[in-house]
This record gives sequence, C-alpha cells and structure tokens, in this order.
Amino acid sequence: MTLQEKKEEIIESFSLYDEWLDKYEYLIELGKSLEPFPEESKTEDRLIKGCQSRVWLDSRVEDGKIYFQADSDAIITKGIISLLISVYSGRTAQEIASDDFAFIEEIGLKENLSPTRANGLVSMISTIRETARKNL
Repeated sequence: MTLQEKKEEIIESFSLYDEWLDKYEYLIELGKSLEPFPEESKTEDRLIKGCQSRVWLDSRVEDGKIYFQADSDAIITKGIISLLISVYSGRTAQEIASDDFAFIEEIGLKENLSPTRANGLVSMISTIRETARKNL
C-alpha cells in the first residue's frame, strides 16, 4: 500500500465515526494493536521530548526503509503514536521527510486533543521527521 493510500485509509476510518468519543475509542484500539515494546528499550534516549506522557520511539533501517516501534504509558497517546507508526513505518526516509502529514489535519485530530496532547502530537511528528532526515 502506498503512503497516499494508507493516509486515505486512515481518513476513511476516522470518517466512519461521527462523535469524537468514538474516534478516541478507535485510537485506544489502535494503541492496543502495537507490538510489545521491550522494557529494556524504554530508555531516556528513546523518549520523545515535549510529550506530557512518556512516549518511547525506536527505529531501525532495513532495506532502505525505516521501521518504527513505540510505546506510551498513556492510553490515548499510545493510540496516537500507533496511528503515526501505521502510516510511516516501512517507508523510505525520503517518503517520510517529504510528507506534509496533512492527513492529521484532515481527520481533525490536533484540534480535538487537549493542548498538552496536541503538543505531544507535534513532538511525535517532529521526531519521526527528524529520524527520516537523519537517514536521508
């Protein structure tokens, strides 16, 4: 699935729900689907700065693609990082670095988060972009 197709799939999934409470439930379910993050990887250098809750992001490059793994100690935040990983993991550094992340605006995520969670979302996006830039 291309990056654009994946973003369209996310937009479509969010459009199935009218209420933000249901969209939060969807995010929580996404968070539950994250592969287990090793406890020994929950280190300071993997913490995303700027998030009120603790969010760990790890990455590896394999065959020219970046694969992300993450975890959070907060259930909605875990869903948000899971959403981002589902879109960007397995993409090339160029794809990620040149993407506008506009689907986040399209699904209305940022404006429906508390200010601290919205800041955390921005930090997550920045960290993913920075990881891609370092691998260009």
